[in-house]
Amino acid sequence: MSTATLTIDGMSCQHCVRAVREALEAVPGVTVSRVEIGSAEVSYDPSQSSSDAIAAAVSDAGYDASASA
Repeated sequence: MSTATLTIDGMSCQHCVRAVREALEAVPGVTVSRVEIGSAEVSYDPSQSSSDAIAAAVSDAGYDASASA
């Protein structure tokens, strides 16, 4: 398993936290460790996903995300 920490812009409330958590949990091979306003931490199986795909899922949910492994 690999880990990624995401910096997320556009989050302002617990609804945002829930939306980001749901978006991350929908990515194959991802286990969410933590989501809070402005950031998230996940573990993922590199054979099923990538940090770019994880950031894209958050972006698709309406937030600006960048990932660092």
